[in-house]
Amino acid sequence: MCAAETPTGAAQPDRHDAQPPIVRGEPVQVSDAVYVIPDDRVPIVPNVGIVVGDTAALVIDTGIGPRNGARVLDQARRLAGDRPLYLTTTHFHPEHGFGAQAFKGAATIVYNRGQRDELHRKGGAFLDMFSGMGPHIAAELEGAELVDPDVTYEGQAEIDLGGHVATLRAVGPAHTASDQVVLIDDRVLFGGDLFETRMFPIAPYFPPHDTDVDIARWITVLDELAALNAEVVVPGHGEITGDSATSPIREVRDYFGYLRDEATRLRAGGASADEAAAVIETAARARWSTWDNGDWIGSAVRACYDACGG
Repeated sequence: MCAAETPTGAAQPDRHDAQPPIVRGEPVQVSDAVYVIPDDRVPIVPNVGIVVGDTAALVIDTGIGPRNGARVLDQARRLAGDRPLYLTTTHFHPEHGFGAQAFKGAATIVYNRGQRDELHRKGGAFLDMFSGMGPHIAAELEGAELVDPDVTYEGQAEIDLGGHVATLRAVGPAHTASDQVVLIDDRVLFGGDLFETRMFPIAPYFPPHDTDVDIARWITVLDELAALNAEVVVPGHGEITGDSATSPIREVRDYFGYLRDEATRLRAGGASADEAAAVIETAARARWSTWDNGDWIGSAVRACYDACGG
């Protein structure tokens, strides 16, 4: 796939021929009180969560841009009726949080403090970067505004929805500096882009501009998430799965473990970063042959390569 140059100087996949990144589906119930609008494997569309308690409802992620945010808000209102709404996002990236302006004044917006700060540092550059990835994406970002939360927290927070509890937990740095997971009633886990189903995970490693991705910490986080033994696992993108033991959590953890070990070995043997990336990408594409997003293998390898050099 061709690459588009970004304002940060980093190469991103060129999505000019991709489907429009629109949240289209109907909510699907995946557990008691928990619904997901599935991404249907459309690039730049996340799995969106809606949790409806007796007294309030929570939306998890918004889709990219104000029109998608408005679509998600409409679905949330349809399910929740006149219950008060909360909104949270798994991380600051545009397809997960840049529809938040549709919720301003309609919901209480909750981010972890690090996520808010990362949005301030990087939001404008990512808005420009994603707008340059294709006209369909730029169209959805037209008029997009960066939205501050109404409430921030440190570490962990709980939202009582009435009969159901959402636990918000800051776990970064990993995919970003400030990733968040959301656990509903200790049964349903929303992981954002910490794991995806049948997709090579995105490691946004763009030195010297953005080097917050931390593969070693990411592996630790995935081990911790697998240990939760959630009954339902909702990835940032891709199909929803059952318990953690058979979920993409473990698959992505094994992939990163492989990259880390191979990058360390090849660097110790004198290979350059480019040489290591080429060798590992070929092997990874063969080993995980059913996975999409192979364009992101190289940046993950370089993150591992640079980290193992101290």
